[in-house]
Order: sequence, then structure tokens, then C-alpha cells
Amino acid sequence: MSWPKLKLESLAAKEPYSFVGGPFGSKLTTRDYVESGIPVIRGSNMNNGRYLDMTDFVFVTESKVREDLSSNLAKPGDLVFTQRGTLGQVAIIPSDGIADRYVVSQSQMKLTVDEDKADRLFLYYFFSSREATERIMSFVSSSGVPHINLTVLRNFEVPVPPPENQRNIARVLSTYDDLIENNRRRIQLLEQAARLLYKEWFVHLRFPGHEHTPIIDGVPEGWEKKPLSEIADITMGQSPKSIFYNKDGNGLPFHQGVTNFGVRFPSHETYCTVQSRIGEPGDILFSVRAPVGRINITPDKIVIGRGLAAIRSNCDLQNYLFYALKSHFFKEDMIGGGAIFAAITKKDLHGVELMQPTDRIAAMFMEHVLPIDLQIANLQQTIEKLAKARDLLLPKLMNGEVAV
Repeated sequence: MSWPKLKLESLAAKEPYSFVGGPFGSKLTTRDYVESGIPVIRGSNMNNGRYLDMTDFVFVTESKVREDLSSNLAKPGDLVFTQRGTLGQVAIIPSDGIADRYVVSQSQMKLTVDEDKADRLFLYYFFSSREATERIMSFVSSSGVPHINLTVLRNFEVPVPPPENQRNIARVLSTYDDLIENNRRRIQLLEQAARLLYKEWFVHLRFPGHEHTPIIDGVPEGWEKKPLSEIADITMGQSPKSIFYNKDGNGLPFHQGVTNFGVRFPSHETYCTVQSRIGEPGDILFSVRAPVGRINITPDKIVIGRGLAAIRSNCDLQNYLFYALKSHFFKEDMIGGGAIFAAITKKDLHGVELMQPTDRIAAMFMEHVLPIDLQIANLQQTIEKLAKARDLLLPKLMNGEVAV
């Protein structure tokens, strides 16, 4: 069964500015950002899930919105699309977010859906499909940063089943995503427990036996502060030419930044047929360009581009090293002392000093965190199976092959 197709603009709500892009030119620049106010939706909020990530906003003032940005506002329930940069991203503004109004940046577009004609979750899933992503990519400008314009999205044809079918399709696919998000939350809680243990032992220095251990200048007796290059092997990424990239699974997975980073493990989207700089299974992936210090672990052998480094302990303390780096780079873009960097050089990374405990304390810590990390790995495998099942079902639901 095939559904009738309509242009996306025909599914927009009948209200002013229901289908708009971000502000033009100098109407919104980094100089306008303030500590609080109206949140600005950027690419960092488009985390490849159903809903916007609510943890990484910049803000503009109410007066700035009134003067220049009133036509670029979005609200809970709106769909947001990436217009410039990582194309194919789509997300819904959640009803339980941090604000009742948001500003769309120059890199995004937003759609307020006419709820009598379309279900927003159905549209989200359609635009998450490989078919929609590939069609969007076919309109990409070939020069500079990948981008499309609002006209392309307005004229984009969407299959439109009857409203009840739309809701049923969205409900079935949401069942998978609900399970995925539940497992992600469990991973976050497990990782938080391990990070708190690391902080207790190695930051506050309340490790087993600390009461009887002399501590001089913040270093317990028998411990050392060592540069990362002495305790780990570090591979700095190097990006092959783009002619060697593909989305068809040919070659090894390729990562050159944090776009596909997850809670702990990255998802694979791009592949590379040239093996230049390699990250081995279990290696820590460390972002060396903004946001500096974001960390994942690769479960597979991958090619790493210039935005990443692969790090592996040379003393069989990989789990400890993961939490040590997580603690040192306590916030994206920030080194331990709080200085903000747009990038970190090879020399900087090699020189990062980390606490190296005694073998006994390190072994005790590993005994605590290894079971936690095993649970996290098992949950990640479940997530991958659910995502694969959802992605196989999605096109069949969209084209009517599977009825609901």
C-alpha cells in the first residue's frame, strides 16, 4: 500500500511563522549570548533522539528577541530540522523542557505542525528514515559547509496516511525508543555511580586506608602524578579524503568528532575504505576539537579523523583511565583548571597529568567498576538490537508494507 504524498508546507499550522528558518546574518551572533534568558537551539541540542537535548543551551535576552528574533521562535511540540552542518537531524521540542519559547539558530529550521493533518511523532520518524535523509542529502549544496534552504524543506514530499494510521505508526516505533531511552537512563545512573566512586577515592582522597596514609601536596604516599603519555598509548586522528567515505558500510566505521557520540558508546553512520589512524575496540575516544574533552569508548575497530584521539592504558588500567579522564575534563571544552579551549594539541594531551595510585588501590577500584562497566556494555548491546529492529521496521511501516 502506498500513501498519498503532500508537500511538508501543507502540513504546517495556519499561524504566522509556523515554518521558518533561523535569523539572517548579524541578527544573531555569539556576542548576543548571555547567561540566562530565551534558550537558543543549536546543533549540540540535536542529539539524534526524538527530543531536543536540554543540557547545552546558550541564551539571548527578551529585548533581543523582541527587536530581532520574534519571527525565529519555536515552542514545545515544534519539529526542528538541521539546515546547516550535520544534515538529516530532526528532533521535537519536548513539552517538559526548560522554557516555553526557544530561538532557532542560523543552522536550524522549525515547523509547527497542523495537528488536524499530521502527527508530529509520525513526521519525526519519517524524517529519521534513511529514505528521507538520503533525499535531503541529494539537495545539499556542494560548496562549503553542507546546507539546504527552507524552500527545499517546504517542498519536501511526505507520505501522509490517515491520522489514525499516523498515530499507530508513531506508537509502534515509540515503543522501541521508550525502551532505548530507558536503557540509556540506566547507563547514565550506572556511570554516575562509578564516577562518584572515582571522585570519592581519587579527588577527595577518601580511598580505603586513607586514614593511615600520609598525603603530601595532595599526593598520597606511594602514588604519583604522571603525564598521560607515560601511562597510555595515544593515537591522534587524521582524516582521509572525503572520496573514501560512504554510508553503505564499506570499510571501517569512521568518526572525526562527537556527532555520533552516545552516553558512552558512539553509533556508526559513516564508513571509510582507507585505514589511516585506527582506534581499536575498547579504546577511549577523546575529542581534541570543540567540544574538547568529550569522551566515548569504541566497541569496534574504527578509523579516527582529526577531531579525535584514541587512548589506551599501557598498564592494563583502561577502566580506571576512562574515569580519570572523565573527571579531569569535568566539562566539555574545559581543562581541569577551568580554562576553555577550542582545541587541544598533541603536546597538550600528552602532558595532561593524572593521578596514578598504588597497584593495590587501582586493583580495588577496578574490582568495583568492572561489574558496573559490564552491565553498561550489556545495556548498550540491548540498545543496538532495539535500534536495529526499529530501523528495519520503520520503512515497512512508512510504505504501508506492514499494517498497524
